[in-house]
Amino acid sequence: MDYFKALTSLLKTEQAEDRRLYKELAETSSINDRRAAGLAWYPIAIRDTEMSRGDYLTVEVERTTHQDINHQLRFGASAALFSNHDAQNDRVEGTISFQGGNRLKITLNTDELPDWARDGKLGIDLLFDDNSYTEMFGALRQAGTWMEKAQDGRLIRVLTGQQEARFEETPAAALPTSPRSSSASAAPTGAAPTGLNPSQQAAVDKILSASDLAIVHGPPGTGKTTTLVQAIKALVQRDGERVLVVAPSNTAVDLLSERLADQGLRVLRIGNPARVSDRLQSLTLDSRMADHSSIKEIKKLKKKASEYKDMAHKYKRNFGKAERDQRKALFDEARNVLKEVERMEQYILDDVLAKAQVVTATLVGANHYTVRDLRYPTVVIDEAGQALEPACWIPILKAQRVVLAGDHCQLPPTVKSDEAARGGLGTTLLEKNVTLHPEAVVLLEEQYRMHDTIMGYSSNVFYKGRLKAHPTVAMHRLFEGDGPLAFIDTAGCGYDEKQEGSGLSNPEEAAFLIKHATQLVTELANRYSAADFPSIAIISPYRNQVHLLKELLEHSSILKSYPDKISVNTIDSFQGQERDIVYIGMTRSNAESKIGFLSDIRRMNVAMTRARKKLIVIGDSATLSQQPFYADFIAYAEGKEAYVSAWEFVE
Repeated sequence: MDYFKALTSLLKTEQAEDRRLYKELAETSSINDRRAAGLAWYPIAIRDTEMSRGDYLTVEVERTTHQDINHQLRFGASAALFSNHDAQNDRVEGTISFQGGNRLKITLNTDELPDWARDGKLGIDLLFDDNSYTEMFGALRQAGTWMEKAQDGRLIRVLTGQQEARFEETPAAALPTSPRSSSASAAPTGAAPTGLNPSQQAAVDKILSASDLAIVHGPPGTGKTTTLVQAIKALVQRDGERVLVVAPSNTAVDLLSERLADQGLRVLRIGNPARVSDRLQSLTLDSRMADHSSIKEIKKLKKKASEYKDMAHKYKRNFGKAERDQRKALFDEARNVLKEVERMEQYILDDVLAKAQVVTATLVGANHYTVRDLRYPTVVIDEAGQALEPACWIPILKAQRVVLAGDHCQLPPTVKSDEAARGGLGTTLLEKNVTLHPEAVVLLEEQYRMHDTIMGYSSNVFYKGRLKAHPTVAMHRLFEGDGPLAFIDTAGCGYDEKQEGSGLSNPEEAAFLIKHATQLVTELANRYSAADFPSIAIISPYRNQVHLLKELLEHSSILKSYPDKISVNTIDSFQGQERDIVYIGMTRSNAESKIGFLSDIRRMNVAMTRARKKLIVIGDSATLSQQPFYADFIAYAEGKEAYVSAWEFVE
């Protein structure tokens, strides 16, 4: 089976499992359950309506309660407006065309609101996301067709290992390397103090010289975003070319969009930001079009079309030929006006796109109808270590060359089908090409986050010992004499894991962790003001343990007094974040030494590299050390005089 047929088969398996899980959750659960799972907004109020392209109705709604619940309703997703009076029959499907804060716009597959929409009890249901799969299947089909073409297929053949990547001799970009000086101490974490360090500069040079492919391997805290921003700026300045910048998540796209705009580049954000800020909103296509000089004329025309439609709807069903003709004439006139609106909107869109130096979007968003036909000399895929390969082909097919940036030694993309995962769907294009084209890879070697001791084990295991800590962070601690690393061994304490339904927890370990954290916070309270108090992450790999830790934290008056400084969650939710102090409660403790998905050591690489000044790992060495990664970590802690038994804390 050829490359893309095999990938298509795996994606079909994943789609079937994804649909099964969605159906199980969405169709068999109550509206309250769907809302809690982030699949629905209810109740909502309609705030505005307007006609949109294609004679469809766009409705702006606001959720009026439960505004603190996280949700999955995003720009581009399929959704339905429904009435809870009769949720099965009273519903109209559409597409979310904007989402920000507690408001969203949904473009419905109708030209007028149904009568039941006036009766209250309205909500928005997220539908199964067939659109993303449709785009991915289409991209795989096209890539398979293009692969054999001499010119169009070269990049595809490089990325699938059939041809070597090429590089041209290019002068280094005019970007200063980073000096080593005491003034660097004020630098933000995760970014070089001034200019670029040597490995970051090497990555920029590799990108500028690549004819087909460049890979930026960015371990935690090494300033990958800083490097990409400077490389994209250099590409725009050198060639005057427009660059497409994509990532699998809206959050990653938002970060790059803001950072690129801060460099003075004209950024156009396709889709709507996950983080709602005036700065990000101003970069969106809607905002750029709304600010265009011709937009007032469009508003006048839309109002006129709406008036024609209102007049047409005033005719009752029982009327004669003259009334029918008049009604038809009014509808025709409304359509003619809306055609003129579409023509003017297309003119504004073309004008806005022509002025953009950088277009940013999610992987699937790169094929949004407004930019579907655009082609780019360079496409940059950030967080490529978390991107499903089929989704990556959507933007790649628009590129002459591609830059893959990320870290395949951290969390991989989520694959819901075990069968598809075993078949290789979880292996990313980044991971494949690091092996296929080592000549295209630049490892960012200097990190600006962690104490040297916290970094050391991860560097040895995942990055061949090549990481080094910048002097501004290499020795920083919470206070003089405090150790940056601790492994607290609970072996022999009787802290056994508990199976609860399909989840795992460890009540005794959780209680110990909270008690230890309370003691540390009490000590830090004597050394720090409330404003300067260190940030703390309490992490567990298991959701049930996270729930338990959150409950225990609520009963600690000392920990509760720092609500903005202490957060509790799973490892996955902390990827890309950092804290001064990180607690990791390993949870697993059993006589059979079973560790489940802790055996995915990339997940632990993420957890262990979130900490700036102190990392505290609490676990049962007897259970963990059957896996070489954990046995070696415990030995590393012992070598750093950072091993301690939980028995030493027993009163």
